Amino acid sequence: MTTPLAAILAARIAAAGPMTVADYMAECLLHPEHGYYAAHEPFGAAGDFITAPEISQLFGEIVGAVLINAWRQAGRPSPFLLAEAGPGRGTLVADIVRTARVDPGFSDAAQIVLIEASVRLRDVQREMLGADAHRVTWADTLDDLPALPLFLVANEFFDALPIRQFVRTGDGWRERMVGLGRDDALAFVAGATALPDGDLPQNHAATPDGSIFEIAPAREAAASVIGAHLATHGGLAVLIDYGHLRTAIGDTFQAMRGHGFTDPLAEPGLADLTSHVDFDALARAAVAEGARALPAMTQADFLLGGGIVERAGALGAGKDASAQDEIRAAVARLCGDGDGQMGALFKVLALAGKNLDGPVPPFQAG
Repeated sequence: MTTPLAAILAARIAAAGPMTVADYMAECLLHPEHGYYAAHEPFGAAGDFITAPEISQLFGEIVGAVLINAWRQAGRPSPFLLAEAGPGRGTLVADIVRTARVDPGFSDAAQIVLIEASVRLRDVQREMLGADAHRVTWADTLDDLPALPLFLVANEFFDALPIRQFVRTGDGWRERMVGLGRDDALAFVAGATALPDGDLPQNHAATPDGSIFEIAPAREAAASVIGAHLATHGGLAVLIDYGHLRTAIGDTFQAMRGHGFTDPLAEPGLADLTSHVDFDALARAAVAEGARALPAMTQADFLLGGGIVERAGALGAGKDASAQDEIRAAVARLCGDGDGQMGALFKVLALAGKNLDGPVPPFQAG
């Protein structure tokens, strides 16, 4: 299937040569007229995927409780930034703000900042927050955050930031590019740029030709900004995404449309493009700026350690059997490791600032 953006990209490649996977992702997601985020509502049952906050309020309540406890552990700084990067429809931040009312000191001291460049999504978030919207300011990038202690969550933010891919060939690791194949259709090709062996995992020599290795400078740059802010001003960042705990060889570039996977080159602008997040690389980038990385864990361990079972019991108390079944199903989807469940696939990394020593529950000390 061709799309308007496919024609634009094919013409650009024909004129200037193949483009990197990073450039291709950026165009597909952010093209001002035909990009995925410019023209689609990706979230929820009617969209292309459902994020954890849309599954149950329990997710946001646990995240909120973790941030509140970390704020207390950090000495109750006031004022501070309560921030979310990539807030989507605003469901998660709305649940956190509601949960924060259990501690008026936290709620009163919080300056709420949403890192969101899309004007359309800002309007959606404003509507979701309702009476609390007047408390929110929006920032285009992480670099725009005010110089205050930071308590931040980023749920499915890093996976959409562009990646570069390198393919192993008989002539070394060459950058994987998007070029033109048969009938001028978009196709993967090997480019001229090589990746030095020192930038590859230790086991790279044993991998066969055709193997893929991914790097994500944009993700590491974002982690560096967060790490530097925490090192200077203190606080905690909770990063949640699907991905792997250790840097490894593998092709994770994927496209999602209609709650199913599709070819990343088949429908530019109509499908969401992402890849699995390398949490090891994020941690290294933040630590290099002076933050402390606490050992990453699965989403299941994070939510169970944060008390989701106990909170689910309280939420279901007094409700009918149907409502209780829905709550149990939501917990299973958030914490399970079966097909379609998120507990093992998604990982959670916490980055701590100068005012947080030792463990920060449910995270252990690094």
